[in-house]
Amino acid sequence: MSAGTPRLSRTTLAASRPRGVQLPAVDPADLRVGLVHLGLGAFHRAHQAVYTEDAAAAAGETRWGILGVTQRSARVVDQLAPQDGLYGVLTKGTDQTSLRLVGSLRDVAFPGTDTPRVVATIAAPGTHVVTLTVTEKGYRRAADGGPDLQDPDLAADLAALAGELRGAHPDSPARSPLGLLLRGLALRRRRDAGPLTVVCCDNLADNGAVLAALVAATLDAVPGGDRLRDWVEASVRFPGTMVDRIVPATTEAHRAEARALLGLDDAGLVVGEPFSQWVVEDRFAGPRPAWERAGATLTEEVAPFERAKLRVLNASHSTLAYLGALRGHGTIAQAVADPDLVAAARALIDDDVLPTLVAPDGLDLAGYRDDVLARFANPNTGHTTVQVAMDGSVKLPQRLLGTVRDRLDAGAVPTAAAGAVAAWIAYVRATTQGELEVDGRRVPLDDPMAPALAAVAEGPLGSLADRMLDVRAVFGDDVAGSAPFRTAVRAAVAELVTVRA
Repeated sequence: MSAGTPRLSRTTLAASRPRGVQLPAVDPADLRVGLVHLGLGAFHRAHQAVYTEDAAAAAGETRWGILGVTQRSARVVDQLAPQDGLYGVLTKGTDQTSLRLVGSLRDVAFPGTDTPRVVATIAAPGTHVVTLTVTEKGYRRAADGGPDLQDPDLAADLAALAGELRGAHPDSPARSPLGLLLRGLALRRRRDAGPLTVVCCDNLADNGAVLAALVAATLDAVPGGDRLRDWVEASVRFPGTMVDRIVPATTEAHRAEARALLGLDDAGLVVGEPFSQWVVEDRFAGPRPAWERAGATLTEEVAPFERAKLRVLNASHSTLAYLGALRGHGTIAQAVADPDLVAAARALIDDDVLPTLVAPDGLDLAGYRDDVLARFANPNTGHTTVQVAMDGSVKLPQRLLGTVRDRLDAGAVPTAAAGAVAAWIAYVRATTQGELEVDGRRVPLDDPMAPALAAVAEGPLGSLADRMLDVRAVFGDDVAGSAPFRTAVRAAVAELVTVRA
């Protein structure tokens, strides 16, 4: 932060009265907490928190303040607590920049020290909604999609939950988002605090149903969890959602730009592109914010929107990240400006993705493709290739392999999708062998399966594609067992590693 510049807070904001900055749509002093959010990263602050504030303002409601809960560290709490939960969203288009302040975040918490407070808030009668953005790997799922009961963090949380179900009161902090949610649901049931809606906002196909099944399967593994499971089935709803906004990492240059506009230091600043979309299944257990009045789409069926987003946007985003990083491009905008790479992304969408999709009402898929690639080209977001490339072993099954399966089932060989898979394989090889540099920095593999993938990637290049396709935790038996697909991936990997060599 800048020496001598006051820090953003309710007091300093009232004193500074900045011009040209959009102030909170609802007076933060009037808001009371009615929503708990797990996973207080930049995306939530630039997306759901904004929709929630605008919904509260549109409906004239004050019951939708948010308790934001971090995951692995207290860093975001340290950023936001001194600012009374206030922070800015710096929106950067191709040629325009704006700053708005958001005040819907009324409290912040870190499970390492604040688990009892978070659990009590989930269980409070005035809390009606829990939302989550904990990333795909945050759900601690095993290869079969069920809970990873060997995960030490989840195991510790389930031991604490079992004790609570027996009437004990363990003081151990929650170590996983799922464990924290279940402990909150258990207390809510004991207090007879009424129904609750849990809204997953992560990039998981059919995310609401996936989370509901994960909760049920986890409770099946907890001694005494059957009654809580019955209550959850009767009283908790898990609507599906689709979320979309590019939210790049905040840089010192962004902070300086916001400081110039605001006249205050903002340690919690986030950055976003102008585009934002939220599609929510209209299936709630009780009251909810009027998100549709803030621009969200409430629908009976999220799946067509979700599938289009995962397969068009997310899959091409990942493809550009792997190919771009392999060519040394630091940002997605640089990657999409590379004629070879944008051609590969377009071929993936046109040749393999679009034939698998049914357009949702009101969405022209070809136009959506063009809009997505135009958004990627916005140089002001600075979304890095390395950031998008992380967690590929978790993202590929969600973003790309559904397309592969559908094309194989249709009797087609998804050559463009095979090229995208090959890009991931080459990226894994380059990062685990210490061969990849982007912007002058050596890039390690950031992936929950990194040690296992490193072991598989090491070895002769000639069999690299086959060894990686045999990682069934990623590709499953069906994709791995397709001889035509293996052939296509082998050819694409050979071309990529030859070019790099």
